[in-house]
Amino acid sequence: MFRERRQDRREERRGGQDTVHYQMRQKLVSIGDDYWIEDEAGRRAYKVDGKALRMRKTLDFEDAHGNKLLKIQERMVRVRDTMEIEDADGRNVATVKKALFTPLRERMSVDVADGPDLEVQGNIVDHEYTIEADGSKVAEVSKRWFRVADTYGVEIAQGQNEILMLAVATVIDSMTNPAG
Repeated sequence: MFRERRQDRREERRGGQDTVHYQMRQKLVSIGDDYWIEDEAGRRAYKVDGKALRMRKTLDFEDAHGNKLLKIQERMVRVRDTMEIEDADGRNVATVKKALFTPLRERMSVDVADGPDLEVQGNIVDHEYTIEADGSKVAEVSKRWFRVADTYGVEIAQGQNEILMLAVATVIDSMTNPAG
Protein backbone atom coordinates (compact mmCIF):
# COMPACT_ATOMS: atom_id res chain seq x y z
CA MET A 1 0.00 0.00 0.00
CA PHE A 2 2.74 2.47 1.00
CA ARG A 3 4.77 1.54 -2.07
CA GLU A 4 1.76 2.13 -4.36
CA ARG A 5 1.13 5.60 -2.88
CA ARG A 6 4.81 6.46 -3.24
CA GLN A 7 4.70 5.30 -6.87
CA ASP A 8 1.55 7.40 -7.49
CA ARG A 9 3.26 10.50 -6.06
CA ARG A 10 6.31 9.83 -8.20
CA GLU A 11 4.07 9.54 -11.29
CA GLU A 12 2.42 12.87 -10.49
CA ARG A 13 5.80 14.59 -10.19
CA ARG A 14 7.06 13.06 -13.41
CA GLY A 15 4.15 13.86 -15.64
CA GLY A 16 1.76 10.95 -15.81
CA GLN A 17 1.10 7.72 -17.62
CA ASP A 18 1.87 8.86 -21.20
CA THR A 19 5.59 8.56 -20.63
CA VAL A 20 8.21 5.86 -20.18
CA HIS A 21 10.83 6.22 -17.45
CA TYR A 22 14.42 5.05 -17.14
CA GLN A 23 17.02 5.44 -14.42
CA MET A 24 20.64 6.30 -15.18
CA ARG A 25 23.77 6.97 -13.16
CA GLN A 26 25.71 10.14 -13.84
CA LYS A 27 29.44 10.50 -14.42
CA LEU A 28 29.99 6.79 -14.94
CA VAL A 29 30.51 6.98 -18.68
CA SER A 30 34.22 6.82 -19.31
CA ILE A 31 36.53 4.73 -21.39
CA GLY A 32 36.61 1.20 -20.05
CA ASP A 33 33.52 1.65 -17.87
CA ASP A 34 30.22 -0.16 -18.31
CA TYR A 35 26.91 0.68 -16.71
CA TRP A 36 23.28 -0.33 -16.94
CA ILE A 37 20.22 1.79 -17.70
CA GLU A 38 17.28 0.46 -15.70
CA ASP A 39 13.59 0.66 -16.56
CA GLU A 40 11.03 2.00 -14.11
CA ALA A 41 10.64 -1.45 -12.53
CA GLY A 42 14.38 -1.55 -11.79
CA ARG A 43 15.19 -4.13 -14.48
CA ARG A 44 18.36 -3.78 -16.53
CA ALA A 45 17.14 -2.60 -19.92
CA TYR A 46 20.25 -1.33 -21.75
CA LYS A 47 23.98 -1.51 -21.23
CA VAL A 48 26.49 1.21 -22.08
CA ASP A 49 29.85 -0.42 -22.75
CA GLY A 50 32.84 1.94 -22.68
CA LYS A 51 35.44 0.56 -25.06
CA ALA A 52 38.98 0.74 -23.67
CA LEU A 53 42.15 1.17 -25.69
CA ARG A 54 40.62 3.35 -28.40
CA MET A 55 42.08 6.59 -29.75
CA ARG A 56 38.76 8.35 -29.35
CA LYS A 57 35.99 7.88 -26.83
CA THR A 58 33.70 5.07 -27.99
CA LEU A 59 30.63 3.70 -26.20
CA ASP A 60 28.54 0.77 -27.36
CA PHE A 61 24.84 0.91 -26.53
CA GLU A 62 23.49 -2.65 -26.13
CA ASP A 63 20.21 -4.28 -25.19
CA ALA A 64 19.95 -6.47 -22.08
CA HIS A 65 21.03 -9.52 -24.12
CA GLY A 66 24.26 -7.95 -25.37
CA ASN A 67 23.05 -7.09 -28.88
CA LYS A 68 24.75 -3.93 -30.13
CA LEU A 69 22.11 -1.31 -30.97
CA LEU A 70 24.15 1.87 -31.36
CA LYS A 71 27.73 3.09 -31.22
CA ILE A 72 28.52 6.49 -29.73
CA GLN A 73 31.78 8.00 -30.88
CA GLU A 74 33.62 11.23 -30.27
CA ARG A 75 34.57 13.10 -33.45
CA MET A 76 38.30 13.70 -33.56
CA VAL A 77 38.11 16.94 -35.54
CA ARG A 78 36.17 18.70 -32.79
CA VAL A 79 37.36 17.66 -29.37
CA ARG A 80 34.58 17.28 -26.77
CA ASP A 81 32.01 19.37 -28.63
CA THR A 82 30.60 16.81 -31.08
CA MET A 83 29.72 13.13 -30.76
CA GLU A 84 28.10 10.84 -33.31
CA ILE A 85 25.54 8.13 -32.70
CA GLU A 86 25.70 5.32 -35.27
CA ASP A 87 23.60 2.21 -35.74
CA ALA A 88 25.08 -1.30 -35.54
CA ASP A 89 26.02 -1.08 -39.26
CA GLY A 90 27.96 2.16 -38.83
CA ARG A 91 25.35 4.49 -40.39
CA ASN A 92 24.90 7.89 -38.76
CA VAL A 93 21.73 8.09 -36.67
CA ALA A 94 22.37 11.45 -34.99
CA THR A 95 25.08 13.98 -34.23
CA VAL A 96 25.08 15.80 -30.88
CA LYS A 97 26.73 19.24 -30.79
CA LYS A 98 27.25 21.80 -28.06
CA ALA A 99 25.40 24.89 -29.23
CA LEU A 100 25.61 27.64 -26.64
CA PHE A 101 26.85 27.90 -23.09
CA THR A 102 25.61 30.42 -20.56
CA PRO A 103 26.24 30.24 -16.80
CA LEU A 104 22.99 28.51 -15.83
CA ARG A 105 21.53 27.20 -19.07
CA GLU A 106 23.24 25.23 -21.75
CA ARG A 107 21.95 24.26 -25.16
CA MET A 108 22.83 21.41 -27.45
CA SER A 109 21.52 20.44 -30.82
CA VAL A 110 20.96 16.94 -32.14
CA ASP A 111 20.93 16.49 -35.91
CA VAL A 112 18.82 13.37 -36.46
CA ALA A 113 19.34 11.53 -39.76
CA ASP A 114 15.79 10.11 -40.16
CA GLY A 115 13.55 12.42 -38.18
CA PRO A 116 13.13 15.87 -36.75
CA ASP A 117 16.21 17.47 -35.23
CA LEU A 118 16.23 17.87 -31.46
CA GLU A 119 17.02 20.82 -29.21
CA VAL A 120 18.33 20.20 -25.70
CA GLN A 121 18.14 23.00 -23.16
CA GLY A 122 18.21 23.56 -19.44
CA ASN A 123 20.76 22.99 -16.73
CA ILE A 124 22.56 20.21 -18.55
CA VAL A 125 25.49 19.83 -16.14
CA ASP A 126 23.05 19.25 -13.25
CA HIS A 127 20.86 16.85 -15.27
CA GLU A 128 17.81 19.13 -15.37
CA TYR A 129 16.91 19.61 -19.02
CA THR A 130 14.35 18.93 -21.73
CA ILE A 131 14.69 17.50 -25.22
CA GLU A 132 12.35 19.02 -27.81
CA ALA A 133 11.45 18.25 -31.41
CA ASP A 134 9.64 20.91 -33.45
CA GLY A 135 8.99 22.93 -30.26
CA SER A 136 7.34 20.05 -28.36
CA LYS A 137 8.89 18.25 -25.39
CA VAL A 138 9.73 14.65 -26.28
CA ALA A 139 11.88 13.82 -23.23
CA GLU A 140 12.93 15.25 -19.91
CA VAL A 141 15.96 14.49 -17.77
CA SER A 142 15.88 15.18 -14.04
CA LYS A 143 17.58 14.26 -10.78
CA ARG A 144 14.55 15.45 -8.77
CA TRP A 145 12.80 12.10 -9.13
CA PHE A 146 15.45 10.24 -7.12
CA ARG A 147 16.98 10.65 -3.70
CA VAL A 148 19.98 8.47 -4.59
CA ALA A 149 23.12 10.49 -5.30
CA ASP A 150 24.46 10.40 -8.86
CA THR A 151 21.17 9.07 -10.23
CA TYR A 152 18.89 10.76 -12.70
CA GLY A 153 15.79 9.83 -14.62
CA VAL A 154 14.89 10.06 -18.28
CA GLU A 155 11.19 10.48 -19.02
CA ILE A 156 10.31 9.80 -22.66
CA ALA A 157 7.00 10.65 -24.31
CA GLN A 158 5.05 7.74 -25.80
CA GLY A 159 5.79 7.15 -29.47
CA GLN A 160 9.35 8.47 -29.29
CA ASN A 161 12.44 6.44 -30.12
CA GLU A 162 13.42 5.41 -26.58
CA ILE A 163 16.81 4.07 -27.59
CA LEU A 164 17.73 7.31 -29.36
CA MET A 165 16.56 9.44 -26.41
CA LEU A 166 18.58 7.35 -23.95
CA ALA A 167 21.61 7.48 -26.26
CA VAL A 168 21.30 11.28 -26.46
CA ALA A 169 21.17 11.49 -22.64
CA THR A 170 24.25 9.23 -22.47
CA VAL A 171 26.13 11.42 -24.95
CA ILE A 172 25.21 14.58 -23.07
CA ASP A 173 26.42 13.06 -19.79
CA SER A 174 29.66 12.00 -21.45
CA MET A 175 30.22 15.43 -23.03
CA THR A 176 29.46 17.46 -19.91
CA ASN A 177 31.17 15.18 -17.39
CA PRO A 178 34.33 14.03 -19.14
CA ALA A 179 35.78 11.34 -16.92
CA GLY A 180 38.07 9.61 -19.33
